[in-house]
Amino acid sequence: MEDYSIKIDNVTKIYNLYNKPTDRLREALSITKKSFHKKYYALDSVSFTIKKGETVGIIGENGAGKSTLLKVITGILSPNEGTVDIRGRISALLELGAGFNGEYTGLENIYLNGTMMGYTRQEVDARLKDILDFADIGDFINQPVKTYSSGMFVRLAFAVAINIDPEILIVDEALSVGDVFFQAKCYKKIEEFKSSGKTILLVSHSLSSINKYCDRVILMNKGKKLDEGEPSQMIDKFKKVLVNQLESEIVLDEVGLDASAPVRGKWKENMVVNPNIDSYGNSFAEIFDFCILDGKGEIGNKIEKGTPFTVKMAVRFNVEIKEPIFAFTILDLKGTEITGTNTMYEKTYIPDTKKGDIREIAFTQRMNLQGGEYLLSLGCTGFKDGEFTVYHRLYQACNITVISDKDTVGFYDMESTIEVK
Repeated sequence: MEDYSIKIDNVTKIYNLYNKPTDRLREALSITKKSFHKKYYALDSVSFTIKKGETVGIIGENGAGKSTLLKVITGILSPNEGTVDIRGRISALLELGAGFNGEYTGLENIYLNGTMMGYTRQEVDARLKDILDFADIGDFINQPVKTYSSGMFVRLAFAVAINIDPEILIVDEALSVGDVFFQAKCYKKIEEFKSSGKTILLVSHSLSSINKYCDRVILMNKGKKLDEGEPSQMIDKFKKVLVNQLESEIVLDEVGLDASAPVRGKWKENMVVNPNIDSYGNSFAEIFDFCILDGKGEIGNKIEKGTPFTVKMAVRFNVEIKEPIFAFTILDLKGTEITGTNTMYEKTYIPDTKKGDIREIAFTQRMNLQGGEYLLSLGCTGFKDGEFTVYHRLYQACNITVISDKDTVGFYDMESTIEVK
């Protein structure tokens, strides 16, 4: 007999979408059975098997069907077609506070969830101290959960889910809530859970977490299972999905821009760009295109820590400029400048430009920042009549997601080596 925890066979989930509420009534009353809806396939013929003891991640864009899939697995939703076979007791942390009654206290909700899982009061009693210690919300445990902050909600929900000794743990994005210390405690608990041979199904937008903890990854796209395989391979494929490069990859020539592109300005079309870029300067020059290239030469916003990457920009000059300076800066999400450089710092001389000239600039370096989200700014500046002048700057032009399976303290990794005698 096949040794698995979860088996999904040809599962399809369809919703009927109506343009307006009255269409539902018109359809119900229609003598000719006329249809007033269109079908939306939240899941379309999805099949996969998760072996016992595996940690499997599910990734995909918003609307890919990830959460719907988990609700089908946990029995919250019933599929229109296909079968779901679960072998083992499931503990699921799907949505913030799902399964909690807002009017009940935290303590009452612990017993409520335990009962829903099939435990007796005595069995919940035996686990109560571990749950309370893990949640660490103090006297709030005796207050109605409707008064809880989102952080307290998830602390209690995760504490219940992880401490009732399930055979299968399913987590959907819940670990993105709470402070960094609680998240660290959750992931430590997941590692313990994994080492004990339990099965884990993890949905997260944190590709670093997916890469670090998962044995295998399932990539979802528009309700379908696009592929499954090694985490790094699926993350690479997901990066292409994000910028619509899955079927048609853009390859850059040694000069810089796509050699086959009929017009310039195509790089950023393959990036996830900030829709509210702060663009300013005196318009003597224009940064009309930019992109980030990973170590494989592929355009995208995601870079693996420890690998080389390139920031490229294309600049058109509207007037004659002497010795322009090109720059990029990486910022945290609060706007604090973390690192960056420019052609002046790098002692790269840029010759004078004439009106209509175009320059393509590439900064290549190794990504040593910690895993997480960052922002990229680009600039073309210089000195006009001895005064520092901004010709054009794109502030927070796009995000950079650093994927890492090993982080240290602070913003960057010093790549320390350790010797023990």
